Amino acid sequence: MRKGFLAAICGGIVIVVIVVTLLIIQGPTEKYAIFLDPFKDKQSLVTDTHVTVQNIGKESLTNVRVDYGGSSKPDIIPLLKPGEKVILSPSAGSDLQEVTVTTDQGVNVTKPYRTPIDMPGMMGS
Repeated sequence: MRKGFLAAICGGIVIVVIVVTLLIIQGPTEKYAIFLDPFKDKQSLVTDTHVTVQNIGKESLTNVRVDYGGSSKPDIIPLLKPGEKVILSPSAGSDLQEVTVTTDQGVNVTKPYRTPIDMPGMMGS
């Protein structure tokens, strides 16, 4: 009976490992998806900002519009292939509150700017 119990446990472990491996290998599951990371680091003399846009879907995205808010002009990325990443700088007139990305395929993502935690002794703290 003990051997059967050990065989069942080992079999269960093998099945779990196979399922987890298949999920990792499968890659993106959505046809159209965007990763958006607006970043703002306010130093004492300057503010460093950038926006990362990445296609994390299975299909290409067209006319990816990155709107920074305020009176700034949006950036347009004509084609963003699966896995492709673009790092942009917000243009003058941006309100630096949030970024909205839209595409021809109906993807619509809005995120506020992420800021680093101020650490004592670090530049800009």
